[in-house]
Amino acid sequence: MSMQKTQDSPLAAPLAATLALAALIGFLTLTPIQNPGVPGTDKSHHLIGFAALALPLSFSRPRLAPWVVLAAIAYGGAIEIIQPYVGRSGEVLDLAADAIGAVLGGAAGVGLRWLRGRLQ
Repeated sequence: MSMQKTQDSPLAAPLAATLALAALIGFLTLTPIQNPGVPGTDKSHHLIGFAALALPLSFSRPRLAPWVVLAAIAYGGAIEIIQPYVGRSGEVLDLAADAIGAVLGGAAGVGLRWLRGRLQ
């Protein structure tokens, strides 16, 4: 009789990474801009940030990836709604970049998990 290998990896580390990234994104998007000096465009920063946000939980729990992506997009939408109240401007194109990034991060997480399974 063989032991069945568990499909799920521990959740604590990916959840902690996701929460830390959400806090960092919230801080960076809801504080006044002071010449960041970071290479790239505003939209690329949104895309990369939200891809990173969706990746850890999508990798850890691939079947939850659609929900992770939707939650990340909702978070981006909430940020865009709040920004005008903290001296920033909310933009539909920022939300679009957030959504594209979340989808790419979710897909990358699922794809990397699949690849890891194939290589083991």
